Amino acid sequence: MYFPELIEIGNKAKQAARQLAFTSTEAKNKALVYMAEALLKNEEEILRANSLDVKVAEEKGLKKSLVNRLKLSSASIAQISQSLNEVVALRDPVGEGEVWTRPNGLRIQQTRVPLGVVAMIYEARPNVTVDAAALCLKSGNAVILRGGSEALESNKVLARVIAEAAEASGLPSGSIQLITETNREWVQQLIRLNDYVDVVIPRGGAGLIQTVVTNATVPVIETGTGMCHAFVDQDADFEKAVPVIINAKTQNPGVCNALETMLVDEGIAEDFLPLIGEELQKKQVEIKGCSRTCEILSYASPASEEDWMEEHLDLILSVKVVPGLNGALDHIYRYSTKHSETIITENYSKAQRFLREIDAAAVYVNASTRFTDGGRFGFGAEIGISTQKLHARGPMGLRELTTIKYMVYGDGQIVK
Repeated sequence: MYFPELIEIGNKAKQAARQLAFTSTEAKNKALVYMAEALLKNEEEILRANSLDVKVAEEKGLKKSLVNRLKLSSASIAQISQSLNEVVALRDPVGEGEVWTRPNGLRIQQTRVPLGVVAMIYEARPNVTVDAAALCLKSGNAVILRGGSEALESNKVLARVIAEAAEASGLPSGSIQLITETNREWVQQLIRLNDYVDVVIPRGGAGLIQTVVTNATVPVIETGTGMCHAFVDQDADFEKAVPVIINAKTQNPGVCNALETMLVDEGIAEDFLPLIGEELQKKQVEIKGCSRTCEILSYASPASEEDWMEEHLDLILSVKVVPGLNGALDHIYRYSTKHSETIITENYSKAQRFLREIDAAAVYVNASTRFTDGGRFGFGAEIGISTQKLHARGPMGLRELTTIKYMVYGDGQIVK
């Protein structure tokens, strides 16, 4: 038996999705503007609720990186509000498509339509509450949000504020709903709610994602953990390599596109490792290295097999000296989660080989993996970063929240 309250949420979302599917772009944009303004007007209440979440997280001794992801400020609320206005400026994918005519006169129109009801399950990132709602509404979908318990008070206020604003603008009640129950059975039931939910998108750590993928009967778009690698090639420009590595590891270590493993060509290891090691120490990054790394850097601790598979999400970097590009490709092939990988090199043929042979959602040359993000790709925001290969891959924006249908115009044609 499903929780009656959950069925009610699902039914409201389904009814809202029915209307949102043919809601005009102008009406959806109006709702987003209302939502952006409402966030700024209710900043004080949002920050009060967020301070409660942060206090509880700190009392529980949660990792500093997780607490940092949880925190909101006046600046971050302004940024979240601005992201809604950026989504307003994006092209609405609903209705896009192409038309062709068959020899028998049938006119076939392929057109983009919303997925329907999207269930978003995520962890301690309050901004996801707003980003997910904005992208779902603009693409004509209703959304059911279920955030992590660590951000519960923040999410309650954020969801209420934007849901009320959307409804005040004229969108149907039930377009944005938040599940406030922390009982995990609610998630287990939500991901099996096939009669009401069209797709589930989990966003968070490996445990959350695998739980949803393993137990869901509703279709899942899998967002992946980020075992991101950087390979510093023998032909690298050190003046480029150092800031790229530092940025990828330290700009925000608690996110999925942060660097977790640095691979260094054995031909430059003795010159490059002391240089990058000094900069990493300035940023208080702990280095876990292979035996060769530990020989060169006395302050590095030995890396275990688990370190090559660990998404640290912290100021910890695994470092390995490898026999050139082939060694880097072999290591990445074995340990990659197919999220984001980068090569630092001035050698064009090596760069092209890396781009061609690496199987990941985003592959870079001489740039930080931190760019794997919907906003930085020009999508306004993102619903998540997909590491699967079906339907969507990489940062998921508006287009990835739609599917296609065919509208066929005839004049009495029959199959012979």
